[in-house]
Amino acid sequence: MSQDQLTAIDVALRSGFAENPSLAEQRAGYEQFAARPVERDVAVAEAMLGGVPALRLEPPDATGAALLYLHGGGYVIGSARSGAGLATALARRTGAVAYSLDYRLAPEHPFPAALEDGIAAYRALLAGHEAEQVVVAGDSAGAGLALALLVSARDEGLPQPAAVAAMSPWVDLTLTGESLHAKEAEDAIFDAADVASSASRYLGGHDAADPRVSPLLADLSGLPPLLVQVGTNEVLLDDATRLAARAAAAHLDVTLEVVARAPHVFQHFAGRLDEADRALDRAGRFLASHLHAPLPTRS
Repeated sequence: MSQDQLTAIDVALRSGFAENPSLAEQRAGYEQFAARPVERDVAVAEAMLGGVPALRLEPPDATGAALLYLHGGGYVIGSARSGAGLATALARRTGAVAYSLDYRLAPEHPFPAALEDGIAAYRALLAGHEAEQVVVAGDSAGAGLALALLVSARDEGLPQPAAVAAMSPWVDLTLTGESLHAKEAEDAIFDAADVASSASRYLGGHDAADPRVSPLLADLSGLPPLLVQVGTNEVLLDDATRLAARAAAAHLDVTLEVVARAPHVFQHFAGRLDEADRALDRAGRFLASHLHAPLPTRS
């Protein structure tokens, strides 16, 4: 890992945010940061999954498996396009066709809108695939939504996917992690107040201890193999480590990867940060191994 790369990214992040931006400015800024053009060899099409808009992203060596990707953004910003980069990176590494979901955002659509959209999309994928040929992934709030989706799917009697990958997951909207305050100086993206603001918008007065919004508090038994990746420069570090511990206590096959000095969802910096590329490689191998499908050939 290059400390120079991490330092440069930290400096760029700290200088890249406006002071007290409006929600519209936050949304526009995040799209500019995360929504990059998809590579030319990836077939991109607008799609509907259970009535929910999505981007269908098919790499040239797709094998027929499906990846449901849930973007981050605190449930209030982000889109299918902001999630397309990471969705495509994982699709390439798993040989799956990725679907980056454009779930509804708060505060216009508070809980349970995002969860309802996620379940509807998952049901639609199951209608065309065996559960063993579906994987789920997400980052930040999208990773928390992925866990909430799978808990809800289990409770509704739906089969579980082959595996789930959670990057910098936000899984505790009760905001009890010690790192929420202890890591504020190290986190270049947001602080405890920012996280609390997003939580309030998403909850819309709903109980933060509901496992469907805080899957850290859910019974995780019966969920599929789980990969958790997180950096140490994150106020959400404790969400990730506690999630892994809870999953282990529920007898899940869980892998926790903690990357020193890395920022929130450091995988966004693939191509600029060596460990981001390596983390995506590991995530791809993890998901592909549980799909029981051959790894795609990469030039």
